Amino acid sequence: QVQLVESGGGLVQAGGSLRLSCAAAGRRFSSFFMAWFRQAPGKEREFVTAIDWNASRTYYAHFVKGRFTISRDNAKNTMYLQMNSLQSEDTAVYYCAASTYSGSQYNEQTMYNYWGQGTQVTVSN
Repeated sequence: QVQLVESGGGLVQAGGSLRLSCAAAGRRFSSFFMAWFRQAPGKEREFVTAIDWNASRTYYAHFVKGRFTISRDNAKNTMYLQMNSLQSEDTAVYYCAASTYSGSQYNEQTMYNYWGQGTQVTVSN
């Protein structure tokens, strides 16, 4: 078992930045493949980015490449999402997710065993 808690969301103007955190408690954090998903109002939850156990590999959705950066600090049991050049289309609830599996389905929600409660990000024009 692992408990995930997101923080760092808020209201920001377009072009601004935010840094989200996902703190994990319970099972050894370094054993999990981690990801961020988001869900905008009226839309399905979608993959944003993922990172493997030791941060040697990262994966991004095409719409955030070059703007968002995922990272993790296994010593602090925490994952981060640095979001720059935010756009109104980035407005959503952002969720962190943890998986005990690995594979090419890193962008599929079904791969992830554990989820946080989400943190709201609102980007105003």
